Amino acid sequence: MSRKNIEFSALRRSLRLAAIPLVLASLAACTPSLTANVKRFQSQLPAPAGQTFAVVADDPALAGGLEFAQYARLVEAQMSRLGYTPASAETANLLVRFDYGVDRGRERIRTTGVGFRDPFWGGWGGWGGWGGWGGWGGWGHPRFGPWGGWGFGWNDPWLGGGIDSYTVFTSGIEMKIERRADNARLFEGRAEAVSTSNRLPYLVPSLVEAMFTNFPGRSGETVRITVAPEKKKG
Repeated sequence: MSRKNIEFSALRRSLRLAAIPLVLASLAACTPSLTANVKRFQSQLPAPAGQTFAVVADDPALAGGLEFAQYARLVEAQMSRLGYTPASAETANLLVRFDYGVDRGRERIRTTGVGFRDPFWGGWGGWGGWGGWGGWGGWGHPRFGPWGGWGFGWNDPWLGGGIDSYTVFTSGIEMKIERRADNARLFEGRAEAVSTSNRLPYLVPSLVEAMFTNFPGRSGETVRITVAPEKKKG
């Protein structure tokens, strides 16, 4: 090997070693926002004036739980902001049925990626028909998926190809509004997101915020809504 080639190889090794902490630092500093797919349908949803509502658990297993009560208050606050008045489930004009969950996550490992890809702007999928959702399964949820095309990483010539290893979680909420007097369905909405967080205290408020952005939306339209990133402790 010529002296020139030896010097070039040494330079390559030096740059490769120098690139690793820089890439890791850039990934650590990146805190993506949560981007949710929101799909909503409505039929004769009444104007807020004079209308009362109550938020109830769509899944009977959640009824009466402290966790559900915490998230139900978020929905109640949004409905109140719109002008609806809270009431008891026995007297309210409208019943707002609410459900939420996050799946158990899927490990993603890629070695052929090209360039940095934000996992929250990949190909969306997994939206099924209404009524196709199964049970939450405790903290996990099998109804979400399958998702394809998600991943982030880098493809650096000094690192010898793309490198990623991470877990992604699919979270979602579902909201239905019914007229209590005759059980007529007036609104159906669902928000889903894929993220590297499985923390329901962050995910559910973010998904509720997405659900009520430009509420009630255009019936049958799916929109993509981005909310604030998760705040890291420390």
